[in-house]
Amino acid sequence: MARREDPDLLRGQARFTDDIRLDTPLHLTFLRSPMASGILVEVEIEEALASPGVHAIHLAQDIGRTSPLSVNRVLPLPDPPAFPLLAQSRVEAVGQPIAAVLATGLAEAQDAAELIFAEIEDEDTPPPRPLAQKHWKTGTLDETFAKAALVVEAEIQHPRLAPSPMEPRAIAVAYDRATERATIWHSTQTPHRTRSELAQILGIDADRLHVIAPSVGGAFGMKASLYPEEVFAVWAAFHHRQAVKWTASRSDDFLSATHGRGLTTKGRLALSEEGKFLALSAEIDAPLGHWLPNSGLIPAWNAARILPAGYDIPELDLATTARAENRPAMGIYRGAGRPEANCLIERLIDKAACVSGIDPVELRRRNLLGPMDLPHKTLCGDILDSGDYLGALNRLIERAGYAALLEERDRRRATGELAGIGVAFYLEPSGSGWETARVTLEPDGHVDVLSGSSSQGHGRETAFAQIVADALGVMPADVTVTCGDTDLCPAGIGALASRSTAIGGSAVLAACQEIARRQAEGEPAPLSAEMRYENDGQAWGYGAYLVMAAIDRETGVMTLEQVHAIDDAGTILNPLLVEGQVMGGFAQGFGEAMMEALHFDADGQLLTGSFMDYAMPRATDVPLLKIDKTETPSPMNILGAKGVGEAGTIGAPAAILNAAHDALAPLGVTDLQMPLTPSKIWQAIRAAEKGQT
Repeated sequence: MARREDPDLLRGQARFTDDIRLDTPLHLTFLRSPMASGILVEVEIEEALASPGVHAIHLAQDIGRTSPLSVNRVLPLPDPPAFPLLAQSRVEAVGQPIAAVLATGLAEAQDAAELIFAEIEDEDTPPPRPLAQKHWKTGTLDETFAKAALVVEAEIQHPRLAPSPMEPRAIAVAYDRATERATIWHSTQTPHRTRSELAQILGIDADRLHVIAPSVGGAFGMKASLYPEEVFAVWAAFHHRQAVKWTASRSDDFLSATHGRGLTTKGRLALSEEGKFLALSAEIDAPLGHWLPNSGLIPAWNAARILPAGYDIPELDLATTARAENRPAMGIYRGAGRPEANCLIERLIDKAACVSGIDPVELRRRNLLGPMDLPHKTLCGDILDSGDYLGALNRLIERAGYAALLEERDRRRATGELAGIGVAFYLEPSGSGWETARVTLEPDGHVDVLSGSSSQGHGRETAFAQIVADALGVMPADVTVTCGDTDLCPAGIGALASRSTAIGGSAVLAACQEIARRQAEGEPAPLSAEMRYENDGQAWGYGAYLVMAAIDRETGVMTLEQVHAIDDAGTILNPLLVEGQVMGGFAQGFGEAMMEALHFDADGQLLTGSFMDYAMPRATDVPLLKIDKTETPSPMNILGAKGVGEAGTIGAPAAILNAAHDALAPLGVTDLQMPLTPSKIWQAIRAAEKGQT
């Protein structure tokens, strides 16, 4: 079934937040800190206030008391950082909002902001400081490592990434003076969270807030939390009793939207002579930035608790530390700690294969959990629910023609070419918790679905219509799906962590099952059922990637000649949607592995603040991806679905990194870091030729 969302999107008829037309709104812009750390001595606004079109300029002292943003405390957090809407006595990062300008037009607001002078007393930027930590351990690792036949070590430094959705952050607030109520259009993954958090932070009754998430031009985790600028926009609308609108520029997003990845992972893996994994120790070091979004601790948590992925390793020592620093906030970004965990274990396995002489695929085969081992409880308390990990790997190897690829690699190596093969297995835990749905069957056979979940352009309306059509025996065209409106839809969590189908879809199915039961008992339409569905635990998708790569010895350019993927997303509702998610995730995983990276100088200044400096993959950069699947239903939800939205970002970087190391193995190169840019590879080749590896 084709996506029902696409015609409007392709014709330019979809309505995004910046498309909302308000009645004489105040346009909002901000003066941002030019320094990473300093004392805010004085802010001079008089000249800017006299600028044409300026309605008001606000500083932190104008706002009054606000409550902090809620944080998902998956790690112990004894002293959470503050959440100021505007800088108070200090500035904490380049790009932090200092002053807010409201004017009758955007150009007027921007011109006035240029006239504000902020006196900041410079000071040395403090080093990153621990904010949250956790440690899981089992067994007597020291003794095991000492007696092991082989021990390998790896360190992976993930580049800091800019999520870069097509649509930047945006909010439009219409204030009704008669009802003292605001309608808020917000480019968000979590409209109900927007409503509840705004109410909490600003001390406003939630009934006075109506939040709508219209079409969302991508999010990838970046739009999962409220931002200071967005909260200020709502404060300003209530304070001035007037409509307010703010849309971030691309530069605003590079500077002050949440960044992703950036973690450093270190690990050791102990093996027996037969290649059985005996013990794994891992240390995760995660940057947080200067404030903490709602899900800011998730990457640090996931990067540790997902280990040792789908492998049977009896002894584990996993530690994670999240550190505050004077840089933009770090948040969840498609994968959110999963790619970091996967890259570490998969690099360790390839290193062990290289040292032991055991084929990398065979080494994985000897250590993957088998179908009879599932469900399997991990050290961190998670339950790996269902699947055939080895079966998926074997299918990938067969479909890719692994044996023939090895022969080709070796033949090309004999002629002096740098060719390599990289394999990586992965796990993808999807979200846990609850979602809601209200389904109404009308007498004419039409069905209305109001979902507490939300959509960010990933086909929820199509998938939910299919679920209803199957469950109630109607045509998908007779199903209307509405989500992202807090006045219409029951409260839900939103589009996060590959949860939308598995949990949101299960809520829709549960409501349909209730209607079908009442129909079977003879109750006439209209029939309506509302369900709050909570899953039994996370559904763990899984799969594997294989990459055949070649490196130009003279230029360092790496070419991915073949890329094969296999994914198990449990029960598949729509193969087209699954393939789209795999392809999109792969493109972003490819971006991290090959070209994307944010850079700061020693003073905390962002050096990659535009697409002139930050390399995003273009369509012509991304290689052809050959996609295959297996299908093992999950027992954790009534649909049997597993997440697949983050699969490509988890599996692809590790496979690409392994392929690069395999290609350069004849030269003795062992520790390349992403992104694998031509200059970085060229330097590694030159150093190897000089005997400096």
